[in-house]
Amino acid sequence: MVKRIDEVMPHIAFGGDYNPEQWDESVWLEDAKLMQEAGVNLVSVAIFSWSVLEREEGKFDFGWLDRVLEILHEHGVGVSLATATASPPAWLSKEYPEVLAVQENGVPYQIGSRQHYSPNSKRFRYAVKQLVTEMANRYKDHPALKMWHINNEYGCHLAECYSDESLFTFREWLKNRYETIENLNQKWGTNFWSQRYNDWDEIQFPVNLPTFFNPSQKLDYKRFMNDAIFDLYKIEKEVLRDITPDVPVFTNFMYEFKPLNYFEWAKDMDLVTWDSYPDPREGTPYRHAMHHDLMRSLKNGQPFYLMEQVTSHVNWRDINLTKKPGEMRLWSYSTVARGGDGVMYFQWRQGKAGAEKFHGAMVPHSNDPNSRVYQEVKQLGNELKQLDGLAGARGTAKVAIVFDWENWWAVEHEGKPHNKLSYLDQVYQYYRVFYENNIAVDFVEPNGNLTNYQLVVAPMLYMVRDGEEKNLEHFVNNGGTLVVSFFSGIADAQDHIHIGGYPAPLRSLLGLTVEEFAPMTDDEVNTIVANGEKSTVSTWADIIKLEGAQSIATFKENWYQGYPAVTIHRYGQGNSIYIGTNPTEDYLDQLMNGLLQQLDISAPLKAPKNVEIVERVANNKTYLFILNHNTDPVTVSLEDGVIYQDCIQGKQVSEAITVQNTDVAILVY
Repeated sequence: MVKRIDEVMPHIAFGGDYNPEQWDESVWLEDAKLMQEAGVNLVSVAIFSWSVLEREEGKFDFGWLDRVLEILHEHGVGVSLATATASPPAWLSKEYPEVLAVQENGVPYQIGSRQHYSPNSKRFRYAVKQLVTEMANRYKDHPALKMWHINNEYGCHLAECYSDESLFTFREWLKNRYETIENLNQKWGTNFWSQRYNDWDEIQFPVNLPTFFNPSQKLDYKRFMNDAIFDLYKIEKEVLRDITPDVPVFTNFMYEFKPLNYFEWAKDMDLVTWDSYPDPREGTPYRHAMHHDLMRSLKNGQPFYLMEQVTSHVNWRDINLTKKPGEMRLWSYSTVARGGDGVMYFQWRQGKAGAEKFHGAMVPHSNDPNSRVYQEVKQLGNELKQLDGLAGARGTAKVAIVFDWENWWAVEHEGKPHNKLSYLDQVYQYYRVFYENNIAVDFVEPNGNLTNYQLVVAPMLYMVRDGEEKNLEHFVNNGGTLVVSFFSGIADAQDHIHIGGYPAPLRSLLGLTVEEFAPMTDDEVNTIVANGEKSTVSTWADIIKLEGAQSIATFKENWYQGYPAVTIHRYGQGNSIYIGTNPTEDYLDQLMNGLLQQLDISAPLKAPKNVEIVERVANNKTYLFILNHNTDPVTVSLEDGVIYQDCIQGKQVSEAITVQNTDVAILVY
């Protein structure tokens, strides 16, 4: 039986990626001492070490890694041991060129960077299995081993492959999915443009085409590549589970990462982890806060680990701004507030060579323990020791946002009425309102359990698969409030139109039909009127005809002036609201805040603007996070009659608390 994460790490995990193979042993000893001083209790080791672990095929050298793990264990630092499969060695590509991934134009990728492998290469899969088996057998009983870090950022640089082996595997995947070629023809709608197939071997990749691809084929190729890369993960997991059945396994997810369906992947992980690199130019990183909430939601509220962030600056943007003093600490606490039980970094020591040598680290190039960066790291690491009781804590949300990776793939395919639509931008619009009002939010799949929520928002839910409309109907019928945005309920799982008038599967629930769409140009706007107040809209207008719903806002201009723009429909014991356009922030704020008030959904405390308030609960204790993203101090009134304990300052607080600029207070009661 695999151990729970809070059994393995009954603390907030703190540390980072550690690359000792880039340094000699004298530095390893210095590193371990600095880790102790900084409160580091977990490091990821061997992520990119394949070429020094297996220098030639079948010839393994684990001596240096043995010594590293020994030193770390002696200094009280646990190890998240990577399987080292993220970057294959040069000898593998030379001996077996079929392991190389192939570009759309048929040209193989080359060695000299990383992640150049084809996930469908049988030879690569064999080599992966051999390496992971050797590592698992060697370190299965090592006292430093806390968890397995499988590969690294799957699909980050290469999420598609067009090799012959991938084409063969794609056809086999299609056979398993559709069983007969006639079924595939029906599901792909191949009578259009004479695309009908007589044999599986006639099917090619959806690339190098004179014009538009078949959207059903393209969608299936996305699914296939997700599955192919997922299979790589499962190969490693199977080996590790067989040899080390009690050790948790995971791989690290990424920010705004479209190619992989993380809801699906999370089911096969013991721990969700992800990498977050906010750009300081964006100001308060609410989009990354959204991804914290998304990652926490992937396993129904189970705490996650932030596996990578940077202490100071990255090296891969056009201009790599440095985090100001206090920002790294503040943003790390935002991670913890939103369900993070691990605060990790890339990387421990700043490299002296390679493409990421200017990427920030916990120990900078100066190697000065008095440097600003290391001192902030040390402060945070030792503060986190005071939060052991928080490990495993969860939050409660009354609001959920529907999020669906396959919908993301489908709605952004070409050939739509408006080909500049961004699924994430629509999701962010709604999330921002809740974030700024300090309303806790979960993310759910369209077929997910909605029982615990009062308000559910489904932004641009273009794809509605069989049964998903029933889930939404059940939620509203039982008293829930559902908000659906434009271009929803249009297509099925194959990206075929739901016949019966847009949005056919949601028509009864919403009490309306959309007769046609009226997309707007980039510089075009319209006005909607609600209760005599005007607001600007852009991008899109649905031409709505009411079938029981009531109009609560109408278009003021263009040929569809007077038509409904926003509607509400009583369905059973609840209400469904449809927003048939793209409103500006002022209208969305007004509408969503009105709904929150009606449903009596409020923040834990009232707070000034740009102050983040989040709660987590564990062992009948509530941890209240107050994070001040402002450049000036703020004072927040506390709940009357409650005595709080300040976890960081170690003193009691009541009535009100002042939080300095770029600072945090964590109160428990």
